[in-house]
Amino acid sequence: MAYTDVSREQATELLNAAGLTGLESISPLAGGWANSNYLLTLEDETKLVLKVWDERPPSDIEPMIEHTVWLADNGIPTPVPLPFEKGSRMVVKNGAAWILMPYIEEGWLPCDPTSLAALGKVQARLHEIPHPPKIQSSYSMGFDHWRLMIEVAKKQDEITDFIELLTHEVTDLQSKIPEHLPCGVIHGDLFPDNVLGANGEVSAILDFEEICLGPKAFDLVMSFVGFGWHEGEPVASRWTALLAGYESERALEEREREALSDLHRYATLSIAAWRYWKFVMTMPPNEHTARYLEMVERLDKPLPF
Repeated sequence: MAYTDVSREQATELLNAAGLTGLESISPLAGGWANSNYLLTLEDETKLVLKVWDERPPSDIEPMIEHTVWLADNGIPTPVPLPFEKGSRMVVKNGAAWILMPYIEEGWLPCDPTSLAALGKVQARLHEIPHPPKIQSSYSMGFDHWRLMIEVAKKQDEITDFIELLTHEVTDLQSKIPEHLPCGVIHGDLFPDNVLGANGEVSAILDFEEICLGPKAFDLVMSFVGFGWHEGEPVASRWTALLAGYESERALEEREREALSDLHRYATLSIAAWRYWKFVMTMPPNEHTARYLEMVERLDKPLPF
């Protein structure tokens, strides 16, 4: 998806800053809801992704890039932004961070059991790597963000059913989730448009925008929110495959198992809240305005754990 228009001249300028030349074509890339992504094809058939970070300021992107390099150095499959002049991996234009990344010739990871088991394995490995320096411990789509939304809605006198739901859950649900669950590096948003792969293998995990130190089991159930549902219903076999892959690398503790339902509710509402913030509170009415309801409608469905 593209929110920022990027001209051929701007793309060429960015390539030159990375020591590259010969832009053949530029075209928008599908996927993602928060930033602008373009495919750049060079005359030598090299393909790169040009990303403009529309939603986050450059001050947020710089540490995120540092964390991405750290992840790759620790064996997590994720593309690392190319360096520009003086070693920086981002360029700031019009107040936004622009980066170039290798383009990976793969489709989105499918939801078959072998692929989901592979995703579980990679996710468990992510949770066990050493912690990057200066990584935050606050989840950007979580309870603190809900409180901000509630405050803004009150100021604008726009208290809807969903805002009332968040107002209840921000205290009730938070009190149910145990403190001191095992924590590690989490992605926080592992949906199909953030994972590339095929033939039962994960080629790359993308967009570590929500990276933080958080409960490992929360990150696992977030993957189930993203990959485990079909036509509004949870698919038990998908959870079984995801969990089997995960536990082949790291076994869940009993206290994590007991918290799965509440963590899943937290993950589901976090996605709903982000969509509501983005498409209802921030943007004018559009075709995505009601997307948050997809998550709300899942809240009372029986889960396979």
